[in-house]
Formats: sequence, structure tokens, C-alpha cells
Amino acid sequence: MIGTIFLALTLAAALSAVASYALPFNFAAKFRAPSVFVAAICALLSSVCLMTLIFQNDVHYAYVVSYSSKDLPNIYKFSAFWAGQQGSFLLWLLIHAVVSVILYREKKLSDASFSVYMAVEAILTFFVLAKSPFLPQENSVEDGFGLNPLLQDPWMAVHPPIIFIGYALLAIPFSMSLGALFTKNIKTDWLETSRKWTLIAWSFLGAGIFVGGFWAYKVLGWGGFWGWDPVENSSLVPWLVAGVLLHLIKVAKIRPSVLPVMNLAAIFAFSLVIYGTFLTRSGLLGDFSVHSFGENNIGSTLAVANAAILIGSLFLLTVRTNIFPKENMYPAYKSREFLMLLGALLLSFTAAIIFLGMSMPLITNLMGHPAAVDSEYYVKSTLPLAILFSFAMYLATLYLYGENGKRLRALSPLASGIIFAAFAAFVGAREILPIILAFVSGISGAAAVCAYRQKAISFGGALAHFGVALAFLGIVLSSGGESVTEKFDAGETKNILGHSVTYNGQEFSENNSAKFYAYDVDGNSVKALTKLRKNGADAAREPAIYKSVTGDLYIAPSPPEDSKIGEMTLKQWEIALDGDFAYIFESVEVTEPDENHLLAIANISVTDGKAEDVATPSILVSKTSGVSEPVEILNGKKQIRLTGVSENKKKIRVEIIPSKEDMAKVPVTAHISEKPFIWILWLGATLITLGVALAAKKR
Repeated sequence: MIGTIFLALTLAAALSAVASYALPFNFAAKFRAPSVFVAAICALLSSVCLMTLIFQNDVHYAYVVSYSSKDLPNIYKFSAFWAGQQGSFLLWLLIHAVVSVILYREKKLSDASFSVYMAVEAILTFFVLAKSPFLPQENSVEDGFGLNPLLQDPWMAVHPPIIFIGYALLAIPFSMSLGALFTKNIKTDWLETSRKWTLIAWSFLGAGIFVGGFWAYKVLGWGGFWGWDPVENSSLVPWLVAGVLLHLIKVAKIRPSVLPVMNLAAIFAFSLVIYGTFLTRSGLLGDFSVHSFGENNIGSTLAVANAAILIGSLFLLTVRTNIFPKENMYPAYKSREFLMLLGALLLSFTAAIIFLGMSMPLITNLMGHPAAVDSEYYVKSTLPLAILFSFAMYLATLYLYGENGKRLRALSPLASGIIFAAFAAFVGAREILPIILAFVSGISGAAAVCAYRQKAISFGGALAHFGVALAFLGIVLSSGGESVTEKFDAGETKNILGHSVTYNGQEFSENNSAKFYAYDVDGNSVKALTKLRKNGADAAREPAIYKSVTGDLYIAPSPPEDSKIGEMTLKQWEIALDGDFAYIFESVEVTEPDENHLLAIANISVTDGKAEDVATPSILVSKTSGVSEPVEILNGKKQIRLTGVSENKKKIRVEIIPSKEDMAKVPVTAHISEKPFIWILWLGATLITLGVALAAKKR
């Protein structure tokens, strides 16, 4: 396939770029520009090939069959590009290659650093080739399986690309650090460029994480925005370490003795990206995460690459330790340098705790008994660290750099902390640690505002710090709501958690692709969505969310316990009774519309004693599945679906389904919970991303 040829050319060009920047020969420099641009162009052309196959529904390729289908909307055909791990690796490679062109044109990286960056590009290309999206489909099929219904959401259409932009950009500070170590460069002139790209990477990766949390809250229906799932944590840990790196770069510009620790953070930030990729794509998390990929043969390749990158980088840092200044990393305890280092240490501890938790399936698997930690492990261990980190952030914001670091005037932080804590207690927080977190969030947020007003911190930095304070407050407030489980009959109204809630029954879309559980909350209409498969079975559910200034009322209905759907076996020319309805199976015709399918169409006479009808339900069967849609009988009084045909065609199996009107009246049980002031969390996350982006733009 031509896509594979382009990938091979990408690998060759990337390796050529590595050599042209690494070799100390004049003639090698002539190959730099062609190698960088050819690698990027070939990565782009390979991506275009895959996208073309997806939009053409070319079922000769396994990737297209696995993640796309003819009736998939175009926006989700784009999503299908990165829905599988082969496509996601190609997306990562494409972003990395495009960034390499930007870096080449900027000419801010040293030759050694650019060589490292292109070496990473070669490794990514090897990953794509090892698990290629251009492998042929083994069994002939007419159509693909389509995209997982859970992923057919606009937020999930943008979440992975944003994450992979962050991953690709984290390779820049990693490359610059290794480049400086290779050349024994202890100057700090390159740190500003590294800080700029770290800010951009941190902004994108953070935005991707926040979008993923919002998607989980909006779509999954379990009521939370963060489940401490190992796959979720695999992107959170590099983001936390990148935050450590960002602040260490700032201190290293003033205190070069911090350079060894800063280089260590740069190495771990990118190595943890590769480690998280290994963890989620090795199959080890299949029993512990709803997000993980299945078991495959690329896990060992990723493990070797991760080990080589981490061990090689740490070895280089170790042998270069003697080149760095040996002076103190901070001049005094009452200095911004010390307080920023303290905050970085606390953030590192947090990342280490989460890393240990997400790695537990791997660790226990090596011991022979795979197991994972529960969410309480993360909450109990990270909550005290969040309090200490917020307090360190408060102090670091108010103190200036230097041995005699001046403390800024700040009268409002204490009052803000008291207001935040009192607000949390009023809303529903009862435990002492969340209230303390609300207090320190208040003082740290107010300190950021004071520091900006006195020009001790940039607007972007103040905005990001204030966003962190709001995000912590939002977490505390939204966790203080109550929850109940209630059963509703259609048309029934109940007073629940201070709200008037009416269940109006089920509604169905015109094409039967979705149904809705309709509610009125305080006179406002909200609906919970359930996406349906072609056979009418539930495919994915989304909750109903009533939003107000004081927070969200979250309604997650469960499938009806008794859907009134019955199953019958009909024998040819024998009468079968179901209440007032009688059925006679007359005949079934089986044809082969193509070499891969069988189509069975049954003729069934139906009567309710007052009227008669002839139903012709059908089922389309392939080697791997069958598709059968229900048909209405007697002007919609019932629905009937063909589910099986005997080999001798003398018996059929059918499902008898109530009418849509009767289905709408089936009682439903719903889990209803309060999410007080959760919009403060979303606002805080937005301010963090925006603040970091503005700080990067300034540079």
C-alpha cells in the first residue's frame, strides 16, 4: 500500500535528518532541510492515504472495517482516523513532523537538540510501522463495524488531537535538555525557548485532559468528571511533571544550579508520555480501564523504546553531573526560588503517587495476581498534597526572588480564604480536609490577583494560578451534593433534592437510532439520551443534566427492569398466542444478496381478533453478526423482530416488542444527584488553559 511506502520514506528521511544534524561534516548540513521537509511531507501523505480510505469506506483494510462504516457521519469519519491505536500513532507522528518544520524555520534549537527531536520522530514512525493502519482485512466484508457509539460525541472528536499535540510538544524541552547535555552546554540562553514550548505543551495537554473530564461527566452517566482510571492518569502524570518542569525552568534561569533537576524533569515528562502509551496499549489494562486498547504485539516494542529513552537519558545526565554549578539552589527560605522548588517537590510527590496507582496493574501482573487500586487511594493520598501545594503556591506568589525576597502587600488573601471555606461548608462540605483545601485555594487565588496588581507576576500566570484556585474550589463544592435513586412512572412528579422532577416517558427518534428519557425539572425540559443499535438494543447512554447558577441536577436513568419484550418460537402454520394477539408463521425466504451475507424475510399473519395484518420482518446475517430491525404490526399496536431461522426453515424465532406508546409508559429508575456549583470547576479549568496559553503567547 502506498501509505506504507510513505511511512517508510518518513522513517528514512527522519533518520537522514538525525545524521545530518549529528555528524560534524559540512556536506551533511546540505541534507538537513530536505530531510526535515521530506519526512513531514511523507507523514502528511500517509495520513491523507488513511483518511481517504476511511472516507471511501474501503473495507479491504482492517483499520477501516474496525472503526468506520458507510453510514457514519463525516465528523466521526475524521474521528475514526485516531479512534484506533494505529491511527492515533499516525496522528501523533503527523503533529510531531509538522512541529519539526516549525522548529526548523525558527532555528532556535541547537544541532544536537534538533537531532534528538528527529530521532524521536523516527521512533514514532517505527511505532506506526510496527502496528500499521494499512494492513489488509483478512475476511471479506461489505461494511465496517463503525465507531464506538460512546466516541460519537463532538468533545471526543477534539479530545485526542489536543492530547497528542501536547505529547508532541513535550518532546521539545526533552530534546533541548538532551542537546544541552550532549554538548555540555551549561548556559541558560536556551531556557526561554524551552519554557515557551513547555507552556504551549502544558496548555494543550491540560486542555485535552479537561475536555476528557467534561466528556466523561456529560456522556458516561456515572456522575463524575474524573474516575482515576489508569488511562486517564496516563495523561495526567506527564501534565503534572510538565508543570514541575515549567517552574524549574523559571528558577534555573536565575539559579543555574537547578539545571540538573530541571533536566531530570524534562526527561521524565517525555518518558512518562511513552510509558503511559505503553501502559494503555499493551493490553495490561484490559480488565481495569474502559479506555484501554486490547492486547497486541506492540506492547513489548513500546516497553523497549521507553526503557531505552529513559535509561539512556538518565545515564547521560549522570555522566554530565560534574559540569553544573555546585552553588545552592535557593538563597533563603523566604525567597520565591525556595517556595517554587517546594511547590515543584509537592507536585512531584503527587505525580509519583498517581504513577504508582496507575502502574499497579502492571506491578501486580508481574507478581501473578493482577489488581488495581480504587479511587479512595488517590483521593486520600492527593488531598493533603493539594492543600500543601496550594499553600506553597500562595507563599511563592507573594514573595519575590532573591536572598532578601520582599513580601508583597496583601490584605485580601485571608478574607478570601475565609469566604471560600465558609462557602464550601455552607454548600455541603463537612469533612475538615476539603474545607481546608477551599481555604488555601481562596488565599492562593487572592495572592495571584495581588501579585499581578503589583506587577510581580504576568497576567497569564495570575490567570492560571487563579484558575487552579477555582478548580480546587469547584472540586470541593461539587463533591458536597447529595444523591438519591428514585423510580418513576410516566407522568409522575416527585420533589427531589429541592427540585420538582417530572418523568414524561420515553421518546424515540424518527429513524429509531435513539431514544430519550424526558424529564421536566422545575418546569424546564431535559432529556437523557440513549443511542440504539440497529436491532433496538442500547448502545450508549448519556444523562439528563439540568443546569442552573447553583449547580447541576444530574439524572442518570437505568434501562427499565421490565421492558415487556417477549420472545417466541413460531412453527410453520401453527397458531401461537400472546395475550390478545395470534401469530401464524407462513413462510420464510432466504437469499444471498452477496457472497458474505444471507438475507431472511419471514411472512407472519397477525390478528388481535379485530383486525388482521401481515408482517414481513427480516434479518441480514454475516459471518460475524446479524442485523434485524423491528417492524410495526396492526398500525403500531406492537412491533415484531426476526431473530433466528432454523436450518430447515420450519421454525423461526421472533421478539414481540410493545408499541412505542406502551414503551414510553414503562416505569424507569433513575439515579439523581446534585453537583453544586460544578461550573466553577469548568471555569477554573478554562482559566488555567487560557492563562498558560497567554503566558506562552507573551513569549
